[in-house]
Amino acid sequence: MEIHQIRYFLAVSDALNFTKAAAQCNVSQPALTRATQKLEEELGGLLFHRDRSPASLTELGRQMAPVLQQIWDGVTEAKERAKEFSELENAPLRLGVMNTIGPRRLVGLFRRFQECPPGVDLQLHEAGPKNFAERLLDGELEAAMLGIPDNLPERCNRLQLYEERFVVAFPPGHRFQKLNVVPMAEMDQEYYLRRTTCEHIDFLHKCLEAAGAELRIRHQSPREDWIQGMILAGMGVAFMPEFTPFLQGLSTRLVVEPEVTRHIELVTVAGRRFSPAYNAFLRLATHYDWMD
Repeated sequence: MEIHQIRYFLAVSDALNFTKAAAQCNVSQPALTRATQKLEEELGGLLFHRDRSPASLTELGRQMAPVLQQIWDGVTEAKERAKEFSELENAPLRLGVMNTIGPRRLVGLFRRFQECPPGVDLQLHEAGPKNFAERLLDGELEAAMLGIPDNLPERCNRLQLYEERFVVAFPPGHRFQKLNVVPMAEMDQEYYLRRTTCEHIDFLHKCLEAAGAELRIRHQSPREDWIQGMILAGMGVAFMPEFTPFLQGLSTRLVVEPEVTRHIELVTVAGRRFSPAYNAFLRLATHYDWMD
C-alpha cells in the first residue's frame, strides 16, 4: 500500500466521481483508476461500485474509509512536524514574561525548550502587567506568560499553565512565625511594604477590608529586591506569590480566609498565525509537568 493510493481513494470517496477525483489530485483518470484497483487487490475486495453514477462505496470501502483517513491524517501531521522542525533553525520566538512571575516554575521549561528544537532564538521580554496586551496586539510579542486576573481584550486566547497561591513574607522573629497559616484578619495594623507591580493588589485590599484588617503602609516600590530587603530589615511584611525566589532569612506563610490564588497563563492573539518556534514551545508547555 502506497500513500498516493490512499490519497486517491479518499478523493474518490469525497467526490464520488473518478473524473473529478483525478482532477483534484492532478493526475489522469486512468492513473487514478489503476492505483485504486491496485489498492483493491491489496485489500482483497472492491472499494467502489462503478456501475452507477455517482460512484458509491462498497461495504469494504465504508469499513476502510476511516482507517485510511486516519493513516492519511497521520502522514500529513508528520510532514507538517518535519517542515516545522526544518524551519526552526535561527527562528526567533519573542515571549513576554510578566515581571511578578518568579523563575522557579519556568527554569525547567526553558531548559527543555533550549534542548528540544535546536536553533530557536528565544527572546524573553519582561515588563509589568499593564503593557503586554498592547504589545501582543501590535505583534511585538508572539505570546506572553501572564498572571492577570482580568482586563485582557476579547481577542486574547488564554491557556492556563499552573496555579500559584499568595503568601505573606515576614522577617525573622515576627509573630507570624508561630502560625501555620495567616488569616487575613491577622494582618490588621501590620506595617506593610507595598509591591506596586502586584496585579492582585486591588483584590488583596478588598479581602483585607472584608476581614476588618487595615494595613499601615510603610514603603512602596516596583522592585521585588527592595521589598524583600526591607522585609529582612524588619520594616514590615508583604503579600507575595508563593513561587517567588525569596532572600535567605525570610519566612513565609500561606494566606487564608480567604486563600488568594492566581492563574499563570500563556496568552496569545486569537486568529493569528504562529511561527514554528511558537508551535514547538506550545507543545512543550502544554505537556510539561508543572508540578515537577
